[in-house]
Amino acid sequence: MIQFDNPKRQFLADLFDTAVAAADPRRILPDMLPPPAKGRTVVIGAGKGAAQLAQAFEALWPHPYEGVVVTRYGYGASCHRIKVLEAAHPVPDQAGVEATRALQDAVQGLGPEDQVIALICGGGSSLLPAPPEGLTLADLQELNSALLASGAPISVMNDIRKQFSTVNGGRLAELAYPAQVISLIVSDVPGDDPGAVASGPTVPGRRSAEEVLEEVAARGLELPSRCMAYLKEAAQQPAQDAPSNTTTHIIASAGLSLAAAAEAARGRGVNAWVLSDAVEGEAREVALVHAALARQAAQSGFPHPAPLVLLSGGETTVTLRHKGRGGRNSEFALSLALAMEGQAGIAALAADTDGIDGSEDNAGAFVDGRTGAAMRAAGVDPRGALQRNDAFGAFEAIDALFHTGPTGTNVNDFRAILIGDLPEG
Repeated sequence: MIQFDNPKRQFLADLFDTAVAAADPRRILPDMLPPPAKGRTVVIGAGKGAAQLAQAFEALWPHPYEGVVVTRYGYGASCHRIKVLEAAHPVPDQAGVEATRALQDAVQGLGPEDQVIALICGGGSSLLPAPPEGLTLADLQELNSALLASGAPISVMNDIRKQFSTVNGGRLAELAYPAQVISLIVSDVPGDDPGAVASGPTVPGRRSAEEVLEEVAARGLELPSRCMAYLKEAAQQPAQDAPSNTTTHIIASAGLSLAAAAEAARGRGVNAWVLSDAVEGEAREVALVHAALARQAAQSGFPHPAPLVLLSGGETTVTLRHKGRGGRNSEFALSLALAMEGQAGIAALAADTDGIDGSEDNAGAFVDGRTGAAMRAAGVDPRGALQRNDAFGAFEAIDALFHTGPTGTNVNDFRAILIGDLPEG
């Protein structure tokens, strides 16, 4: 646990830790594991917290098993029998291709008395690159880069990604048929749609290529030419669904983590208002809405008097206008700092629960009413930094970055805005 001299920063960081702890695999797995199979038990997994899920599984499972999971570089954990592979995120690489083949190999040749336990969490979309015939890894890399810069909601991005994969959209579960596939999913998506987490490799159901093509056109998205040609050709072909035998459980989510943080705040004598666990939209615009709600609460005492903390989760997006440094939570924080400039008695934290926000090594950033002035005193124009998508550089200049390192889980964005002073004692 990180210690801060600033009491308000410490309080906000403590709430973040509480939210992350509520999604700790060691807490959430014990009640979710299935009984042993008559045949083999194969464990597979993908995502930024997959290795920690696998580690927790091994500590709990006394029966025979084997398996393989893939996680982001630097997010691995020591396991005894489950092989932990690492690959690139958010843009896939060749190690991801090889890891995907390992997962495919692990589930092939299973029978009806075998079971697959799938440990799935956010980040799996880029960690499981499996280009269909006619496309290459380079095509998927170009596609992911275009989607990440597009500002499209994660649900739309993952609907598109499913069209360019031989494992996502339930195809990995189809490969395991007739074995039973039990998916234990840590949700990082607004609305907790299990098929949207990691693009749903073990969750049946996907939109048709024709529907996705219509979505791309309606949103004005620009996909790489080779991917666009593939999608248009796929839209002319009949859907090819295969059978699978699946059970799916959401075992952790933003809603559960925010509820835990709210309870912790109340335990400290601070009122809590959970705005939503499914916030989407452009990060800098979402910050303006949060700022308006914070000002209203500070001025009117509605819905609760100060001290009050506003909490929200979900997954915002960033439309890249320039090649800056940072991620959606840092960009949210910088926009919030500008909107709340000069406002006394308000402090905030915006961070990603996996510990890494975008392109750098911070989880997010701290904000108060003096943040903008502090940046200017340090020689940084905060509005210019926002336009350059360089929130990281702006917060780095005033030592307001929030660093946690990999947390071992991922329930996406965590935002907390504290209004008023903390109770004494």
